[in-house]
Amino acid sequence: MAQPIVLSLGELLWDMLPGGKRAGGAPVNFIYHAMHNGADGYAISAVGEDELGDELVKVTKDAGINAIIQRNAWPTGTVDVALKNGIPEYTIVRGVAWDHILYTRELIEQVGKADCVCFGTLGLRSPESHDTIVELLKHTKPGAMKFFDINIRGDHYSKELIEELLSYATVFKLNDAELLLLRDMFGIRGTSDDEACRWFLTQYGLDYIILTGGSTFSTIISKTGDSSTLSTPHVEVADTVGAGDSFSGTFAAKILTGASLEEAHRAAVNTAAFVCTNDGAWPEYPEHIPDYLAEAGL
Repeated sequence: MAQPIVLSLGELLWDMLPGGKRAGGAPVNFIYHAMHNGADGYAISAVGEDELGDELVKVTKDAGINAIIQRNAWPTGTVDVALKNGIPEYTIVRGVAWDHILYTRELIEQVGKADCVCFGTLGLRSPESHDTIVELLKHTKPGAMKFFDINIRGDHYSKELIEELLSYATVFKLNDAELLLLRDMFGIRGTSDDEACRWFLTQYGLDYIILTGGSTFSTIISKTGDSSTLSTPHVEVADTVGAGDSFSGTFAAKILTGASLEEAHRAAVNTAAFVCTNDGAWPEYPEHIPDYLAEAGL
């Protein structure tokens, strides 16, 4: 069986942490973990023609991440990150290189080969990258997974953008805080988590909806009616940067390589727990990730 091809579209940037800068961006984090879980991955983004851009291209390559990185005259993206009790808070700089991803024949060809394309709201905050990414989503092959990991940050989103991206998605991932916001936004107040998730699943014809609850639980519901809910195993947390992206990348890769819903879910939870025990979103993978769920009797 050939490796599935997974692409991500959107931000590649430097997280400017209290202890120094670290490469990141949710779509690239997704690719890193998809590649470590059986997929062939490519991150599509843009960086500036500056020293930070040079460093970001190098560190991405050194991490083993395949990438199509455009260079342009805008500054390389940065995010000021403050960790409060291990939880990241972000200040995302506007008007940067990944806001200006060009629509090219190369990108059309790559998207047309992909078995999965991942995207989120942040990467589409600017008109140019929005138009590029939406046009690329129109060129996915029939049956391709279109993974919408909403990743709401600050005010870099709108109801119109979320509705537009849901219209392309086959998989929708969000966390419990985001679901609370969307209940108000979409006029489904008073629904339970399960009812709200099933509303989105039906309303937008999704294959899967994924709801994560941080340190407590995660639930995945499929269009067939199958579902899986797991408690989050407790681990010694270094930081949670990239944990949600690692969950997404692992789940997508496992489903594409033939795992069942339950198998893919367990792998995703264990990978996210592993990432939380390490600094940063791209930890070096051990030969085997511990089965934290089994150790916790879950």
